[in-house]
Amino acid sequence: MAAHPRSESARSRWGRPAGALAAILALAAALRAVGIEYGLPFGLLNPDEQSIVPLAWRIAHSQSPDPHGFFDYPTLVPELMAPFQAWQAHPSYLAGRIVVLVLALAAVAAAWWLGRAAYGALAGVVAAAVLAVDATAVSYSRMAVTDLPLTLGVAASLALAIGGRIELAGLAAGLATGSKYPGVFLLLPIAIVGWRQWRRLALAGAAWAIAFLATSPYILVHPRQAYDDATRVQRLARQGWLGFEHDHIAPIAFTHRLWDGMGPVLILALIGLVVALTRRTRADVVLASFVLLYFVDLCTLRAHFDRYTLPLVPPLGALAGRFRTLVPVTLLLLVVPLTWDIRADRRLTRTDTRVVAQRWIEAHIPKGSLVAAESSTPPLPGLRVLPLALPGPGRTADPNRDVPRLRAQGVRYALVTGAIADRVLAARGHYPRETHFYEQLGRQRRVYDLEPDDRYAGPWVRLYRLYP
Repeated sequence: MAAHPRSESARSRWGRPAGALAAILALAAALRAVGIEYGLPFGLLNPDEQSIVPLAWRIAHSQSPDPHGFFDYPTLVPELMAPFQAWQAHPSYLAGRIVVLVLALAAVAAAWWLGRAAYGALAGVVAAAVLAVDATAVSYSRMAVTDLPLTLGVAASLALAIGGRIELAGLAAGLATGSKYPGVFLLLPIAIVGWRQWRRLALAGAAWAIAFLATSPYILVHPRQAYDDATRVQRLARQGWLGFEHDHIAPIAFTHRLWDGMGPVLILALIGLVVALTRRTRADVVLASFVLLYFVDLCTLRAHFDRYTLPLVPPLGALAGRFRTLVPVTLLLLVVPLTWDIRADRRLTRTDTRVVAQRWIEAHIPKGSLVAAESSTPPLPGLRVLPLALPGPGRTADPNRDVPRLRAQGVRYALVTGAIADRVLAARGHYPRETHFYEQLGRQRRVYDLEPDDRYAGPWVRLYRLYP
């Protein structure tokens, strides 16, 4: 069969699709490789690393996929990391990050597949390029967390649904849900495509359930605990999180997060979404239904984390690529997030302040000393640590955030960082007890103080000696 004339024209103008995809993947890999060793040997790029990577290590060394009572996330991602933790004496954050980076590059390829299935070869190039340089995607591609594996599953499942292969789309949706619970929203576009094809829909639903439960089998063993953990995480996200007290309402906040990742290409994507709602081809319905359902769910949250928008990037990239005549403009606009990526990559070539502080503390603080430490700080081997609970909307204030109480418990040092303190003090009206705690510390002796500068990145770090 002869090739379509417009397809031949596009191929001659832009080169072969495989060559374009290879170039995009090379760019994506280069952007993501920079900074992958940041904050090592500690998981300081994202606090969730300190839950996921140790879980993967425990799975590897117990030779069981049992999440050991941790169901904040499904277990597919820790299980994928586990084989690379088997020979590690301690949890390896670098090994976990490399696994996620590989999955993130696969997500770029899946975005290409999605755009191509929806609107043709040029849309595939645009969708892949958008995810390749999206600032949020680049940032989380080097973190050992679950957001990019979910994004991979979303792109693959939507591509299969557009192609009419709803059984395989259900399987991919199950794997996406095994990465992170919001993958369940993929069932809506699958149901729309398979409507009235009840046998195929039943098979797709069965494939989803089998894939999800096969990758998170201990949900069946501990259903009550799994339900409690999953709903607790959702409840906290809906109540809010430290740092979002003065944010805009959710629709504006998450649109802003999408802009921070995609830049002005978001405008073209939203125009594409409007066109999809009017034309309603199969591709239009699949992409629009997922984007709208997922965004409506985001609007119920008060914790406006940028990573929550990542599953929207591949379908929005495909929608931006539907305008064949605007492809040059679309690709040119991607220079904006590309510059953001390069600026962020430069920062990650510096040493994290907390790594430097940990070395100083290990060398200068007497072994066995009792230290009160906030979250997002590195481990302190040789010292006894009293963790200070993370503040947040609706959370009970930690009674240990009080200097006299700490002294009474024998605590002689307090380690705090700007990662927590700056956010508390920016919303001091919401956190009077925590604010008072930092004021108390200000009257203690500061034995160590490190600020970020041209050599160091990360938050400021301060160690106080608590005197009677």
